[in-house]
Amino acid sequence: MSAPTHTRPHPATTGRVDIRLPWWALALPALAFITLLALILNPAEAQAATGDPAITHFLERVQDLFAR
Repeated sequence: MSAPTHTRPHPATTGRVDIRLPWWALALPALAFITLLALILNPAEAQAATGDPAITHFLERVQDLFAR
């Protein structure tokens, strides 16, 4: 006794994956790359952040606490 076969209602896929990326998925890495490249090419523009003395003192205390 043979079993009946069922046909697919839709044609078979071609194996191609269709993925769409949002605009920021390409824009943000490109912006980060351009920013880092600009800092490498002109390091005089890069300025170190000045720390607040109270925060620096607090972080030194925390470091001393964990060092013991």
